[in-house]
Amino acid sequence: MADVKVTEDLWASSMLPEGLIERWLVADGATVATGEAVVEVRIEDALHEILAPAAGRLKISARVNDVIDPGSALGQIAP
Repeated sequence: MADVKVTEDLWASSMLPEGLIERWLVADGATVATGEAVVEVRIEDALHEILAPAAGRLKISARVNDVIDPGSALGQIAP
């Protein structure tokens, strides 16, 4: 399984230590391709798309409006 994570580099210029899940672009249980945008997160005023690290079925573990920290796992992709 591959974790869908928020990379720490998104916080490189941010003063706030946390972000927010804005919306999921695909549904829980959907099949995704490697590099496909699966979720949007907001860090300060910037909106970032998080890409699928692998192809497979997405299992969402974090909800819209959840507060996230650098390196947070938002879901998993099973082959």
